[in-house]
Amino acid sequence: MEAGIVGLPNVGKSTLFNALTASKAAQSENYPFCTIEPNEGIVSVPDARLTRITHFITPQKTIPAILKLVDIAGIVKGASEGEGLGNKFLSHIRQVDAIVQVVRCFEDPDVIHVAGTVDPIADMDTIETELMLADIQTLENALSKAERTARSGDKEAKLRVAVIQKCNEHLSKDEPLRTLELNSLEQSAVSSYGLMSAKPVLYVANVSENDLEGKDPLVQKVRDQAAKVGATVVCVCAKLESELAELEEPDRSEMLAEVGLAEPALHQIARATYDTLGLESYFTAGEKEVRAWTIPKGATAPQGAGVIHSDFERGFIRCEVYTLEDLETYKTEKEIRQAGKLRVEGKSYIMQDGDICHFLFNV
Repeated sequence: MEAGIVGLPNVGKSTLFNALTASKAAQSENYPFCTIEPNEGIVSVPDARLTRITHFITPQKTIPAILKLVDIAGIVKGASEGEGLGNKFLSHIRQVDAIVQVVRCFEDPDVIHVAGTVDPIADMDTIETELMLADIQTLENALSKAERTARSGDKEAKLRVAVIQKCNEHLSKDEPLRTLELNSLEQSAVSSYGLMSAKPVLYVANVSENDLEGKDPLVQKVRDQAAKVGATVVCVCAKLESELAELEEPDRSEMLAEVGLAEPALHQIARATYDTLGLESYFTAGEKEVRAWTIPKGATAPQGAGVIHSDFERGFIRCEVYTLEDLETYKTEKEIRQAGKLRVEGKSYIMQDGDICHFLFNV
């Protein structure tokens, strides 16, 4: 699973990506198309539960969950028609699982806005419109082929035609496909098209150093707009975060204290992106390592075991589970077991965020 960081040129997108991944993606210098190929990076997902676990189980190493981010070059109005190498950039968005849109909510005369004025709602609408227009083109191209196949009596093609028409009708109302309810069969029928306005979105409001809490009216407009599509908003000052990312401890903690932050805002973005992707974590804990494992929400115990190794899923027998709260109450796994708090779960068990597990398998 991966998320694509998108935005209009000069909104702080690559600055944010660099800070998140501690990489050196090309900076814009007021040039809209600085990043033609997407940059990719791996980001750890900060999770205080790991530290709480290691207070009772001391491992040789601690491994957090990770997620993959792709920095996609700035999109401009007309991208769906090829403006500004738009088709190439849009194809990169088609391949990710979720969208992280950076929205500029700060004024700076030294950083030219591509539209000449800072208007986050206009920026959000521009990108949403381009994604919807690209989806319309994709669906129109797919419809004729699906209709030809459907005339032969193919049931799957008939369903595909119906879903394409349903999607087109929704898009014709200027509504992104993420606000259209489709059942699992309908989703499967159009899943191969990589419809971009159907992807979940997280909005990152890039604020000034004087507005770290996002109290500016521009940020509230972003929150109001995001609420209409059920999206989350995280406030971040990309400039400040890039400076923090270059510091070592304890200098980073000292700077955070000076600006009144409990943690880098990048941590919030990583966790919010993880959630937007529909992911959660369970843990394995022992003397060798304490580790967070990434699973989709709703995964069964065998599917959860499968992220460790395919043999674990194939030969799954049962899962032994306890909670972090159990560990903090009883201090050791032995005491948890003796207290009868160690649960034994089978193949139908739905993994819960924060489960601490042992898997038993046989192949």
